[in-house]
Amino acid sequence: MCGRYSFTQVAEAIADKFQVKEVPPLSPRYNIAPTQQIATVSVNSESSERQFKMLRWGLIPSWAKDAKMGAKLINARAETVAEKPAFRSAFKKRRCLILADGFYEWKTQDGEKQPFYFRWENGEPFAFAGLWEHWEKGEGEPIESCTILTTEANELMRPIHDRMPVILEPKNYEQWLDPEAKKIELLQSFLQPYPSEEMTAYPVSTKVNNPKNDRSECIQPI
Repeated sequence: MCGRYSFTQVAEAIADKFQVKEVPPLSPRYNIAPTQQIATVSVNSESSERQFKMLRWGLIPSWAKDAKMGAKLINARAETVAEKPAFRSAFKKRRCLILADGFYEWKTQDGEKQPFYFRWENGEPFAFAGLWEHWEKGEGEPIESCTILTTEANELMRPIHDRMPVILEPKNYEQWLDPEAKKIELLQSFLQPYPSEEMTAYPVSTKVNNPKNDRSECIQPI
């Protein structure tokens, strides 16, 4: 699964890397947690251009009676995402990039959980495969939310956990975002473990266990 990650990039880098025209100033985030607002890129249905949007992490299906359901849907399994009622509609036409530059996973060692930080070897930002949804009930404010797809772990990740977030190959961004791309076989072919040789991992402080700790110390090796 993926339950905590980082995104520390400046607006200019985001606009260039992900081909988005307008990106607001952003504060670096070192310990992003579920139900928080997170940075995403999707396609605007009117202009067909890429757009930057902040969405709530934890997908709320359009048919959900309560927004609290989103807290249970922070991840979607790549193997079954096309079939599950909570995700299948979004998988067909509401896909997004969830922007990140690292993520955390925990390994039990000597009875305690040790956090590890995973990132690209070159330190560049990347994108998780994501889905987004619009939810509106009663007189409350509409909520736009999202989920991160997960797949089986690569060789680097496997000693720590058997699942990992889907990191998309940049060459697949365009088709993943295209709402007209509906061939399930093509879309699912993008949802593979990212190559281990392009990533690195190291243990970090348990400060990351508390989402209130959103500081650079969270990503420093120990």
